[in-house]
Amino acid sequence: MFAVELDTTQNDEFKDIDNNHVGININSLTSLQAHHTGYYEDKSGFFNNLTLISGKEMQVWADYDGETSKIDVTLAQAGAAKPVRPLLSSTYNLSVILKDKSYIGFSATTGAISTRHCVLGWSFAMNRPAPAIDISKLPKLPRVGPKPRSKVLEITLPIATATFVLTVGLVIVLLVYRRLRYKEVKEDWEVDFGPHRFSFKDLFHATRGFRKKNLLGVGGFGKVYQGVLPKSKVEVAVKRVSHESRQGMKEFIAEVVSIGRLRHRSIVPLLGYCRRQGELLLVYDYMSNGSLNKYLYCEDAQPSLSWARRFHIIKGVASGLFYLHEKWEKVVIHRDIKPSNILLDNEMNGRIGDFGLSRLYDHGTDPQTTHMVGTMGYLAPELVRSGKASTSTDVFAFGVLLLEVTCAQRPVKKNAQGDQHTMMDWVLEHWHNGSLMETVDPRLKDDYNIDEACLVLKLGLLCSHPFVSARPTMRQVMQYLEGDTAIPELTSTHFIFTMQAFTQDEGFGSPNVTYPQLTSSIGTFSSLSGGR
Repeated sequence: MFAVELDTTQNDEFKDIDNNHVGININSLTSLQAHHTGYYEDKSGFFNNLTLISGKEMQVWADYDGETSKIDVTLAQAGAAKPVRPLLSSTYNLSVILKDKSYIGFSATTGAISTRHCVLGWSFAMNRPAPAIDISKLPKLPRVGPKPRSKVLEITLPIATATFVLTVGLVIVLLVYRRLRYKEVKEDWEVDFGPHRFSFKDLFHATRGFRKKNLLGVGGFGKVYQGVLPKSKVEVAVKRVSHESRQGMKEFIAEVVSIGRLRHRSIVPLLGYCRRQGELLLVYDYMSNGSLNKYLYCEDAQPSLSWARRFHIIKGVASGLFYLHEKWEKVVIHRDIKPSNILLDNEMNGRIGDFGLSRLYDHGTDPQTTHMVGTMGYLAPELVRSGKASTSTDVFAFGVLLLEVTCAQRPVKKNAQGDQHTMMDWVLEHWHNGSLMETVDPRLKDDYNIDEACLVLKLGLLCSHPFVSARPTMRQVMQYLEGDTAIPELTSTHFIFTMQAFTQDEGFGSPNVTYPQLTSSIGTFSSLSGGR
């Protein structure tokens, strides 16, 4: 037997060189000579690899010269010219092998894997070259696998599939983003507070996405935006506060809802809240004229507010504090009475605003041992010492507010030497020197009621008295402002003597009441205590 072997498997038993080789076999399945499948280029002599299982047509030439006993085996791609250099070349006298009648043909064997070998045409001759094969007349290799698709389909189908997948993915991303955009934190216990809770979606659209044009101001606790609720068309102010602590949140929401029940003409109504991820949003009635602070310290020389308007605002704030301390079902301590927290409605009525925010920063902490709650200049001495707020500390801050509204001076100022002194000392000094009216805001240009101004200045000093027992209650303050009761007759000498006695008892080296380094503008605090 003489055979030219085209092998697509490697069998170690027969010493195959690899799984893609051509061999010459004599009376054995072990090749006499073998070579990796390929061909040599005529010009460069470079060897090109061919793969038997590539599914591409190939042509094989097997030549034997009886005179020289030379066997040549050559391969090339179908339709290519026969390479000059054969792939395999061996010398063996086949006459001793093929003695009797011999048969020429093709054979195949089974192996570990399924393989199909197709013979499209062949040519044979003895004692001369075999006739050339016309490749163009040969049949095509049988198709294996699915029917080939058209070029248009091959191009458009991947594009259409990719477009569909991207579209579906984009829709899913947008839906998830929309869901996360309006995602809120809501727990079972908050169902009881449902009427006081706003959806984040409504507040988002009310403020037009919390855009800069709707920004009213920025404070220590967050930003405040103007908005219009989409359904009711009510104009609101939305305070957006970052908050990471979960401890005490249930108690805080309960307090927000409780304060939301406050109803008084001199208190800015808290309409409700919204919780979303790491932030809390509080919704108030919108006060169109802003805070009292900007009218007291406007840059132009003209009086920002007439005395009659200032006195009206003072009485409004006093009535609001009286309501908080004594008229509501629980005692509410505001803890941050100052001009920036007095808001003016469209009729320029003063309203106390910003309830409950500083509790956000005190969950799980002891307010007596952590940062002071309030604003420097408005803190009563006992609050500085103990950190414990009361209605009297609100009265103290209200007294500073009275002086500030009348004088348009900051509560704590620095002199030319850089030393701090209080507005209270400045007013007291003028009173002692008989020039109390010189402390009135000069922009009023004497266009004010002297008796009312004198009353407010003295009441401001009385409310901000260093001794708690000397301060009036808000009920008494209302009686003084309405003229129902005369303010106690106290002289400037009495106040100075009291201040000196107070500072000596407290160990201060100066009659001026000074404040330690506190966090300024800590924000607003609302505290609820048991029944009156």
